Amino acid sequence: MNTHLVPDPGALTGSGGRPIEAVVFDLDGVLVDSFAVMRKAFTVAYAEAVGPGPAPFEEYNKHLGRYFPDIMRIMGLPLALEEPFVRESYRLAHEVTVFPGVTELLTELRARGIRLAVATGKSGPRARSLLEQLGLLPLFDHVIGSDEVARPKPAPDIVLHALDLLGAPAGAAMMIGDAVTDLISARGAGVLAVAAVWGATDANALLAENPDAVLGAPSDLSALLGPVTVS
Repeated sequence: MNTHLVPDPGALTGSGGRPIEAVVFDLDGVLVDSFAVMRKAFTVAYAEAVGPGPAPFEEYNKHLGRYFPDIMRIMGLPLALEEPFVRESYRLAHEVTVFPGVTELLTELRARGIRLAVATGKSGPRARSLLEQLGLLPLFDHVIGSDEVARPKPAPDIVLHALDLLGAPAGAAMMIGDAVTDLISARGAGVLAVAAVWGATDANALLAENPDAVLGAPSDLSALLGPVTVS
Protein backbone atom coordinates (compact mmCIF):
# COMPACT_ATOMS: atom_id res chain seq x y z
CA MET A 1 0.00 0.00 0.00
CA ASN A 2 1.36 3.46 -0.88
CA THR A 3 1.74 5.95 1.96
CA HIS A 4 2.22 9.67 1.87
CA LEU A 5 2.46 12.54 4.35
CA VAL A 6 -0.65 14.64 4.78
CA PRO A 7 -0.25 18.10 6.36
CA ASP A 8 -2.56 19.33 9.09
CA PRO A 9 -5.40 21.23 7.35
CA GLY A 10 -5.03 24.01 9.96
CA ALA A 11 -1.37 24.61 9.15
CA LEU A 12 0.19 27.60 7.40
CA THR A 13 -0.20 27.07 3.67
CA GLY A 14 0.60 28.77 0.42
CA SER A 15 -1.83 30.31 -2.03
CA GLY A 16 -5.06 28.42 -2.48
CA GLY A 17 -4.32 26.33 0.60
CA ARG A 18 -1.40 24.55 -1.07
CA PRO A 19 0.95 22.78 1.34
CA ILE A 20 4.44 24.24 1.59
CA GLU A 21 6.85 22.50 -0.78
CA ALA A 22 9.91 24.75 -0.47
CA VAL A 23 11.51 27.04 2.08
CA VAL A 24 14.13 29.63 1.15
CA PHE A 25 16.27 30.92 4.02
CA ASP A 26 18.40 33.98 4.45
CA LEU A 27 21.73 33.08 6.05
CA ASP A 28 23.11 35.63 8.52
CA GLY A 29 20.79 36.29 11.42
CA VAL A 30 18.53 33.38 10.49
CA LEU A 31 20.65 30.25 10.25
CA VAL A 32 23.88 31.53 11.76
CA ASP A 33 24.97 34.11 14.32
CA SER A 34 27.72 35.99 12.52
CA PHE A 35 27.25 39.49 13.90
CA ALA A 36 30.39 39.52 16.06
CA VAL A 37 32.47 38.27 13.13
CA MET A 38 30.96 40.84 10.80
CA ARG A 39 31.75 43.62 13.27
CA LYS A 40 35.38 42.50 13.55
CA ALA A 41 35.76 42.11 9.78
CA PHE A 42 34.13 45.47 9.06
CA THR A 43 36.31 47.24 11.63
CA VAL A 44 39.50 45.87 10.08
CA ALA A 45 38.31 46.60 6.54
CA TYR A 46 37.37 50.18 7.43
CA ALA A 47 40.75 50.84 9.01
CA GLU A 48 42.55 49.48 5.93
CA ALA A 49 40.44 51.15 3.26
CA VAL A 50 39.39 54.39 4.95
CA GLY A 51 41.75 55.04 7.83
CA PRO A 52 41.64 55.68 11.57
CA GLY A 53 38.42 56.47 13.37
CA PRO A 54 35.36 54.52 14.50
CA ALA A 55 33.95 52.15 11.89
CA PRO A 56 30.23 52.90 11.30
CA PHE A 57 29.12 49.33 11.95
CA GLU A 58 25.73 50.35 13.37
CA GLU A 59 24.91 52.03 10.06
CA TYR A 60 26.23 49.00 8.15
CA ASN A 61 24.05 46.79 10.34
CA LYS A 62 20.91 48.63 9.17
CA HIS A 63 21.51 47.37 5.64
CA LEU A 64 22.18 43.71 6.39
CA GLY A 65 20.56 41.40 3.87
CA ARG A 66 21.87 43.43 0.97
CA TYR A 67 24.90 42.61 -1.15
CA PHE A 68 28.08 44.09 0.36
CA PRO A 69 28.94 46.33 -2.63
CA ASP A 70 25.40 47.72 -2.56
CA ILE A 71 25.79 48.58 1.13
CA MET A 72 29.04 50.39 0.39
CA ARG A 73 27.33 52.46 -2.30
CA ILE A 74 24.42 53.30 0.01
CA MET A 75 26.83 54.35 2.77
CA GLY A 76 29.13 56.25 0.44
CA LEU A 77 32.11 54.09 1.37
CA PRO A 78 34.79 52.87 -1.04
CA LEU A 79 34.33 49.45 -2.61
CA ALA A 80 37.91 48.81 -1.53
CA LEU A 81 36.47 47.67 1.80
CA GLU A 82 35.20 44.48 0.20
CA GLU A 83 38.55 42.71 -0.20
CA PRO A 84 39.68 43.03 3.44
CA PHE A 85 36.13 42.42 4.69
CA VAL A 86 35.90 39.13 2.77
CA ARG A 87 39.44 38.15 3.79
CA GLU A 88 38.71 38.71 7.47
CA SER A 89 35.33 36.98 7.19
CA TYR A 90 37.02 33.85 5.90
CA ARG A 91 39.73 34.08 8.57
CA LEU A 92 37.19 34.42 11.39
CA ALA A 93 34.61 31.97 10.01
CA HIS A 94 35.40 29.49 12.79
CA GLU A 95 33.81 31.96 15.24
CA VAL A 96 30.41 31.86 13.51
CA THR A 97 27.85 29.70 15.29
CA VAL A 98 24.59 28.04 14.27
CA PHE A 99 21.53 29.36 16.08
CA PRO A 100 20.05 26.83 18.53
CA GLY A 101 17.32 24.74 16.94
CA VAL A 102 18.33 25.44 13.34
CA THR A 103 19.92 22.07 12.61
CA GLU A 104 16.93 20.26 14.09
CA LEU A 105 14.52 22.36 12.03
CA LEU A 106 16.37 21.76 8.77
CA THR A 107 16.52 18.02 9.47
CA GLU A 108 12.79 17.95 10.15
CA LEU A 109 11.92 19.91 7.02
CA ARG A 110 13.91 17.50 4.89
CA ALA A 111 12.15 14.59 6.56
CA ARG A 112 8.85 16.22 5.57
CA GLY A 113 10.05 16.25 1.96
CA ILE A 114 10.31 20.05 1.82
CA ARG A 115 12.99 21.38 -0.52
CA LEU A 116 15.43 23.86 0.99
CA ALA A 117 17.57 26.68 -0.34
CA VAL A 118 19.62 29.59 0.97
CA ALA A 119 19.38 33.02 -0.67
CA THR A 120 21.94 35.31 0.92
CA GLY A 121 23.52 38.71 0.60
CA LYS A 122 26.89 36.96 0.76
CA SER A 123 28.64 35.73 -2.34
CA GLY A 124 27.80 32.16 -3.26
CA PRO A 125 31.31 30.75 -2.67
CA ARG A 126 31.58 32.38 0.76
CA ALA A 127 28.12 31.20 1.81
CA ARG A 128 28.76 27.63 0.70
CA SER A 129 32.17 27.60 2.38
CA LEU A 130 30.68 28.78 5.68
CA LEU A 131 27.79 26.31 5.58
CA GLU A 132 30.16 23.46 4.75
CA GLN A 133 32.40 24.41 7.67
CA LEU A 134 29.37 24.40 9.98
CA GLY A 135 28.12 21.06 8.66
CA LEU A 136 24.89 22.50 7.25
CA LEU A 137 25.61 22.43 3.54
CA PRO A 138 24.31 18.86 2.94
CA LEU A 139 20.92 19.89 4.34
CA PHE A 140 20.27 22.31 1.47
CA ASP A 141 19.40 21.55 -2.13
CA HIS A 142 20.85 24.86 -3.30
CA VAL A 143 22.78 27.81 -1.85
CA ILE A 144 22.65 31.01 -3.89
CA GLY A 145 24.71 34.16 -3.36
CA SER A 146 23.95 37.70 -4.44
CA ASP A 147 26.80 37.56 -6.95
CA GLU A 148 24.92 34.80 -8.78
CA VAL A 149 21.82 36.79 -9.77
CA ALA A 150 21.35 39.91 -11.86
CA ARG A 151 19.79 41.95 -9.05
CA PRO A 152 20.33 41.17 -5.35
CA LYS A 153 17.76 41.69 -2.62
CA PRO A 154 15.45 43.57 -2.23
CA ALA A 155 14.80 42.59 -5.87
CA PRO A 156 13.02 39.21 -6.14
CA ASP A 157 15.62 37.68 -8.47
CA ILE A 158 17.42 35.54 -5.88
CA VAL A 159 14.19 34.03 -4.53
CA LEU A 160 12.86 33.40 -8.04
CA HIS A 161 16.16 31.72 -8.96
CA ALA A 162 15.90 29.53 -5.86
CA LEU A 163 12.37 28.48 -6.79
CA ASP A 164 13.50 27.67 -10.31
CA LEU A 165 16.34 25.49 -9.03
CA LEU A 166 14.08 23.80 -6.50
CA GLY A 167 11.34 23.22 -9.07
CA ALA A 168 8.78 24.72 -6.71
CA PRO A 169 5.90 27.10 -7.51
CA ALA A 170 5.82 30.44 -5.70
CA GLY A 171 2.37 29.62 -4.35
CA ALA A 172 3.79 26.73 -2.34
CA ALA A 173 6.93 28.39 -0.97
CA MET A 174 8.13 30.80 1.69
CA MET A 175 11.15 32.99 2.32
CA ILE A 176 12.41 33.34 5.89
CA GLY A 177 14.52 36.38 6.68
CA ASP A 178 15.58 38.73 9.45
CA ALA A 179 15.70 41.92 7.36
CA VAL A 180 13.16 44.08 5.60
CA THR A 181 14.99 43.43 2.32
CA ASP A 182 14.23 39.71 2.73
CA LEU A 183 10.52 40.35 3.12
CA ILE A 184 10.41 42.72 0.14
CA SER A 185 12.26 40.16 -1.98
CA ALA A 186 9.83 37.44 -0.89
CA ARG A 187 6.79 39.53 -1.72
CA GLY A 188 8.22 40.43 -5.11
CA ALA A 189 8.68 36.74 -5.86
CA GLY A 190 5.13 35.89 -4.79
CA VAL A 191 6.10 33.66 -1.86
CA LEU A 192 5.08 33.88 1.79
CA ALA A 193 7.21 36.49 3.59
CA VAL A 194 8.17 35.11 7.00
CA ALA A 195 10.06 37.13 9.62
CA ALA A 196 12.64 35.43 11.85
CA VAL A 197 13.18 37.62 14.91
CA TRP A 198 15.57 35.47 16.96
CA GLY A 199 18.56 37.16 15.34
CA ALA A 200 16.96 40.34 14.06
CA THR A 201 18.66 43.62 14.89
CA ASP A 202 15.42 45.55 14.39
CA ALA A 203 12.39 43.38 15.04
CA ASN A 204 10.07 46.40 15.00
CA ALA A 205 11.05 47.21 11.42
CA LEU A 206 10.26 43.62 10.44
CA LEU A 207 6.89 43.68 12.14
CA ALA A 208 6.05 46.98 10.45
CA GLU A 209 6.29 45.16 7.10
CA ASN A 210 3.32 42.98 8.12
CA PRO A 211 4.95 39.63 7.37
CA ASP A 212 2.76 36.63 6.67
CA ALA A 213 4.15 34.96 9.79
CA VAL A 214 6.58 35.78 12.60
CA LEU A 215 8.93 33.19 14.08
CA GLY A 216 10.39 33.78 17.53
CA ALA A 217 12.47 30.60 17.36
CA PRO A 218 13.29 28.03 14.66
CA SER A 219 10.92 25.53 16.25
CA ASP A 220 8.03 27.93 15.63
CA LEU A 221 8.11 26.99 11.95
CA SER A 222 7.38 23.36 12.80
CA ALA A 223 4.34 24.48 14.78
CA LEU A 224 3.14 26.71 11.94
CA LEU A 225 3.44 23.94 9.38
CA GLY A 226 1.51 21.66 11.70
CA PRO A 227 1.91 17.96 12.32
CA VAL A 228 1.88 15.49 9.49
CA THR A 229 0.20 12.12 9.40
CA VAL A 230 0.86 9.11 7.21
CA SER A 231 -2.00 7.78 5.11
